[in-house]
Amino acid sequence: MGGGRRREVLDAAVEVLANGGLRRLTYQAVDSTAGVPPGTTSNHFRNRNALLDGIVAHLEALDRADWERGVGGLPQVQPRPPEPDRPPGPSVPSGPDDLAVALAGMVRRLVGPGRPRTTARYALSLEAVARPAVGEPLRRGHASLLDWGAGILAELGSPTPAEHIRTLAALLEGLMFQQVTLPEDDFDPLPSIRTAVHAILPDVPEDGSDRTGPATPATA
Repeated sequence: MGGGRRREVLDAAVEVLANGGLRRLTYQAVDSTAGVPPGTTSNHFRNRNALLDGIVAHLEALDRADWERGVGGLPQVQPRPPEPDRPPGPSVPSGPDDLAVALAGMVRRLVGPGRPRTTARYALSLEAVARPAVGEPLRRGHASLLDWGAGILAELGSPTPAEHIRTLAALLEGLMFQQVTLPEDDFDPLPSIRTAVHAILPDVPEDGSDRTGPATPATA
């Protein structure tokens, strides 16, 4: 994600997107919002496509960091030994209930303190309807997060993690969109998420026992 100044620029770019949409996303607007000298944004991102790629990667990194903070206080699956030349995988809650709690916490954050990140994504998505090229960074980032989430579900025993993570992602995105556009004072995403998680992972033990790999589906 780069150094402190680069992060300041990316945080400001997200804020500009969230408040004014893609048409307001100019080097000058980002420099002004970040409170940095003119030309700083263009020094880090030489063209608009590079800036969009940087924003999407920044949003993805923030999501992953939020996940690790949220899961940090929950029981977790014993991590596998690291593989050579591969970064460590995400933390994995110990079972369906803890997974649901962690996901609900992510949703609450992304419609609360992290709402600008969510609305920035919406701004990019809407622009991509008319300009498909704008959606390319989003598609890459979305695919990366789906792959990351599928790894979590595989550790918890999902027989089809790639399919299941798409189902969960659709639910989470729907919950966030509804709360951002039609907010409810008593919004609680946990019951819906818990129902979906238990439908996907119905037979995973809740005792936090060690797992050596994804469970295989039972045979008749």
